[in-house]
Amino acid sequence: MSTVRNYITPSGLQRLKDEHRFLLTRERPAVTLVVAWAASNGDRSENADYQYGKRRLRQIDRRIHFLTKRIDGAEVVDPATPRSGRAATRVFFGATVRYANAAGTERVVSVVGTDEVDLDRSHISWVSPLARALMKSGPGDRVVLHAPGRTETLLVLEVRYERIPVEPFREPPGAESAAKPR
Repeated sequence: MSTVRNYITPSGLQRLKDEHRFLLTRERPAVTLVVAWAASNGDRSENADYQYGKRRLRQIDRRIHFLTKRIDGAEVVDPATPRSGRAATRVFFGATVRYANAAGTERVVSVVGTDEVDLDRSHISWVSPLARALMKSGPGDRVVLHAPGRTETLLVLEVRYERIPVEPFREPPGAESAAKPR
């Protein structure tokens, strides 16, 4: 059993729950119907629909199992909850941090759970090298980032706590449960 905590924002947890519900109530039943139909066609050893369907069911079941464990072990931390004292001005899980590198280039990142990483939105995992370097620092602090292949000094400019929007779960294109054009 892993001892690493599964911190997650409320919207990140909702995304996992939405995917879990989709797989259990829509995708798995749809694939099961395809497998049952393919099995009814006779010889299963050379039946591509049957072979593919069984493989897809195993993938879905593995993903459902993974999501169930992640959801059950989730420790929800709401970044929008007001913080007092040191916790309001220091970088912890859920912080949105503005910092500058030695060249003066500014970046803004939000520290989120491992299931919520979205580099296009500058959402970084709380266990990433950058987040670890920023942890417990506050405005005006200099931190050293030890990233693969480089070491960099960063200046923390601002730390704030606010709701971090997470991209909601969307049904993947080509899902078995998707409405098929007639």
